[in-house]
Amino acid sequence: MTLPEDYLVYPHRKYGYEHSRYDWRIAAASPRLKWPDGRTVALMVVMPLEFFPLNPSGKPFKHPGAMVTPYPDLRHYTSRDYGNRVGAFRILRCLAEAGIKATVPVNAVLLTRIRPLIDAIRADGHEIAAHGWDTDAIHWSGLDEAKERAYIARTRAAFDEAGLKPRCWLSPARQQSFVTLDLIHEAGFDVCLDWEADKIPLRMATGHGALWSVPLMNELDDRTLLIARTQSEEEWARQIVEAVDYTASVAPEEGGGVVSFTLTPYIAGQPFRVAPMRALLQALGQDRRVWTATASAIADAAAGKG
Repeated sequence: MTLPEDYLVYPHRKYGYEHSRYDWRIAAASPRLKWPDGRTVALMVVMPLEFFPLNPSGKPFKHPGAMVTPYPDLRHYTSRDYGNRVGAFRILRCLAEAGIKATVPVNAVLLTRIRPLIDAIRADGHEIAAHGWDTDAIHWSGLDEAKERAYIARTRAAFDEAGLKPRCWLSPARQQSFVTLDLIHEAGFDVCLDWEADKIPLRMATGHGALWSVPLMNELDDRTLLIARTQSEEEWARQIVEAVDYTASVAPEEGGGVVSFTLTPYIAGQPFRVAPMRALLQALGQDRRVWTATASAIADAAAGKG
């Protein structure tokens, strides 16, 4: 049996990238960005608030952190709930002590379920971002475009009803279809955290104008390092500091860069992790090389606004 003639033909194959959202360039050709007050590192801290259903469909895959044992997986469901009930408030306290404003992506389904937490986040001056509907509403190429548009419209409507107007978007599981960027920009979002293609924000092309991608570093994600790779809290914190040190060291030649990491409430908010998290945040907050900023502020600075 022979392969069909079109087996090796892929419609998105081309020079540079297999998408058309931004042009290919070498790092040396990147814009030389300058952050406020002469700082050389823009630091973005992200605290995602997620809702994990007890009965996830698992299509096209299960979201990281989704239920893993037979239904009803109350053991993992309640540990995730612990994050939004307890862990998130511990993280907020540490952020406040360090004087750091974070970006907080929220699954829309949570807006009416955890309103006291939403109010606390707003009172502390953090940026609230949209994080899709919930962790089972995954965006991917097998999803009908009309259904994906409905996911996004439903999410936007929930934030409107909650009196919130986020401009920043993070997809569930950071997964997109080929049209997700077009659809979220159509819905009024102009900053996205899904991609980490560069050390600086990238201007992305969409069918509705430009959108900024601020890189969120999966390699410094607390779930990636502490859970998936079973590293210690001290190793995790040291790697973040080393990323800041390196980014600052090359700034005279390369311009300002972005360092970002995630504090997941049910992970970073555990009591035995509070001390290393507090020490890390306070060190970063006191570092004169570091500009701690929200996703929208970093995007605006890259765009030359403000």
